[in-house]
Amino acid sequence: MAGGKLTPRQKMINLMYLVFIAMLALNMSKEVLSAFGLMNEKFEAANTASKVNNNKLLMTIDQKGSENAGMYGPAKNAADKIAVVSKEFFAYVETLKADATFGVEVEKESGKLPYEAMDKGPHIDETWFKGDNYSSKGTEIVAKINKYVADMKAAVASEPTLSSKLTPIIKDLEAKFNTADIKDREGVTKKYLSYHFEHFPAIASLAKLTAWQNDVQKAEFDCYSSLLGGAAVDAASMNNYTAMVVLEKSAYFQGEAVKGKVVLGRYDDSTKPTSFQGPGKIENGQAVISMTAGSVGEQSITGKFTFVENGKTIPLPFEGKYVVVPRPNTANISADKMNVVYRGLPNPMTISFAGIGDNFVTASAPGLSKAGGNGKYNLSPPSGTEVTVSVSGKMNDGKTVTDKKVFRIKNIPAPAGAIGGMTGVTKGAKSRLAVSQITAVLPDFLYELNFQVTQFTFKVQGQAAIIVTGDRVNAQCNAAMGKIGRGDQVTISDIKTKLVGAGTDIKIPTAAPVIYEIQ
Repeated sequence: MAGGKLTPRQKMINLMYLVFIAMLALNMSKEVLSAFGLMNEKFEAANTASKVNNNKLLMTIDQKGSENAGMYGPAKNAADKIAVVSKEFFAYVETLKADATFGVEVEKESGKLPYEAMDKGPHIDETWFKGDNYSSKGTEIVAKINKYVADMKAAVASEPTLSSKLTPIIKDLEAKFNTADIKDREGVTKKYLSYHFEHFPAIASLAKLTAWQNDVQKAEFDCYSSLLGGAAVDAASMNNYTAMVVLEKSAYFQGEAVKGKVVLGRYDDSTKPTSFQGPGKIENGQAVISMTAGSVGEQSITGKFTFVENGKTIPLPFEGKYVVVPRPNTANISADKMNVVYRGLPNPMTISFAGIGDNFVTASAPGLSKAGGNGKYNLSPPSGTEVTVSVSGKMNDGKTVTDKKVFRIKNIPAPAGAIGGMTGVTKGAKSRLAVSQITAVLPDFLYELNFQVTQFTFKVQGQAAIIVTGDRVNAQCNAAMGKIGRGDQVTISDIKTKLVGAGTDIKIPTAAPVIYEIQ
């Protein structure tokens, strides 16, 4: 910003602006970060629903194209190409999201990212940019974006009879993914990725990338809808705006100042309301909120934007909520895998007190030990049905707070026998069973456990049962199979197993039987 042919005064102004931005970044509210996280969740949920809808539309087009190639053949050809291009770019953006979450671990209890801790994005800054230019990774990203737009245009142009219907969709896509340099509010020209990602919090970059995926899904949906004869989605009416309350925090201590912004959600930077009613005032096309937090509990922020379209006044009400909370006095004790702990296994746990550093938190329980890292523990529960974890924390004012939580202790459930990785009933030739390994698996279990079969009972219809030591059929079993034919069943039951690796001293229940039908 301070480079180029600028006057000394302008250079100084730009430098002060950079310092101001840096100060803002250092004081980024945790609740603003949480708001970005919630926005990312909304986009993720929308993307999940869009995938289902797009797949249904694509299946419909493919079916119609197969049934009536003369009428729907071109639509099918174009849709199939659009699907490939969209899914390829969607998947590439998914890999970029790993840069935003680099070094960030999902919270085990909630299954969510720690939004409040994602206040910086050094990995993106270091890998996407090099000085005032892009790094090789940044250059690759821009090339991928441009390729996506070009490939979408080519897919649409491949069917000339339909391309005119899809032209508005492609133009909208070109606008959303225009990688040309951008001028900021100060009139400074910035590169596309720098404008959108450089020096942004990691959670903001993640939300932006998820929004990209949402744009990809929307373009795909609009193309499919248009190809099926539906109208392309290009809703420009003010009725389609969504007002969003973005607070610096979503929870406040009693008496704290509540600050934030109310913005209109739409891909149109020129939108400016004609009036605003609410706890704040209009500044640069957005409502800046300033008020004092009330009593402890949930509070509401309400108001209304008003703007004129085609000579008519259109009101757009909004409502947002925030929670005022007291000072922390309870601990956060969670089992990283589930709300129970398993006997004989080193159950990972995260134990912390909100607002208290890990070095001032003490936790104790039978079988509990530190596992490295702040708040990380392993709990190997003893005998019994329950175990209590007790925690104490020393606050900044010297006061001590305590808490405890009781966890149920459960045994590892019985696995299921498997032939060739298949449980229940499986089919195949006798020759396949003769060389297959008998295994045991524990489907849908939260731990990765490896079982080794040590013994099983081999039973052929009409013949005596054979007890086999090991995990493969023996010569006696093969002889028994020689007397049966197609349609006959072999039952592998009374399967004995042992754990391989951790917890090898744990007694495992007999595995469920598996049936093999001769083909």
